[in-house]
Amino acid sequence: MTHQRYRGRFAPSPSGALHFGSLVAAVGSWLVARHAGGEWLVRIEDIDPPREVPGSAAAILSTLDAFGLSPDRPPVYQSLRGDLYEAAFDRLRHDGHVFPCWCSRSDLADHGGIHRDGRCVAPPDPARPAAWRLRSPDLTIRWHDDLQGPQEENLREVAGDFVIRRVEGFWAYQLACVIDDGEQGVTHVVRGADLLDSTARQIYLQRLLGLPLPGYLHLPLVLDDEGRKLSKSTAALPVDPADPLPALRHALGRLGVEAPAGATGPASLLRGALNGFEPAALRRSSLTPSPTL
Repeated sequence: MTHQRYRGRFAPSPSGALHFGSLVAAVGSWLVARHAGGEWLVRIEDIDPPREVPGSAAAILSTLDAFGLSPDRPPVYQSLRGDLYEAAFDRLRHDGHVFPCWCSRSDLADHGGIHRDGRCVAPPDPARPAAWRLRSPDLTIRWHDDLQGPQEENLREVAGDFVIRRVEGFWAYQLACVIDDGEQGVTHVVRGADLLDSTARQIYLQRLLGLPLPGYLHLPLVLDDEGRKLSKSTAALPVDPADPLPALRHALGRLGVEAPAGATGPASLLRGALNGFEPAALRRSSLTPSPTL
């Protein structure tokens, strides 16, 4: 990994317009990639059709362009990569790492909502489809986050046997993300701290599938006045691609990056922000209130 050129990525889901929290993640990942002299990719994570909003993928890409955040390669769409996920799933199934599961939430209530048995605790029901779970061993995964520092998580206790293929047949985020990062040659994952607890699961999948382990850096979240993460599900306001500079300055400030004065457009603002930028100086905490846009 140390001999590969840095390659990062931003991976939004097309469930609505790009909002300020996602803009902060995009800017953070772009800055770290450019600081390393590497590539910056965009991947559209469109594997959850019930949550997708028609036209939002194109709108997100257009908004990124308006903010000076154009990827170095054509965007990749997860909905077109099912064969890759199927092949990985077949390998995990052949090696005995996955099992079908008919458990409902009520079945798992006595287990704190987490499945840890390595097998389905509900009776098999051939009349309805099953989800597929990955068996989680009693294993503590340790890694170093480039911003949040040393991390560790016992896979069985925290994550349990997690779903990699949903009952509807859709691929779960954990599997698709790992396969895509490996296939695209992503060397570093820079994303929001809400996904920090996904990292142990993804590292374990990478080990099982013989994929390289990227570096990780988790950015602080943007919180609303009540301390909730800004997201499409909480109706966070989209950013305005027709007037990108104010939101872009706010995003840099939220990351703890000095926004240079006198910039006439997004490209010059981002270039100026790179001067003297160091990833280690990024803000770590999510507790600083975000500006109201």
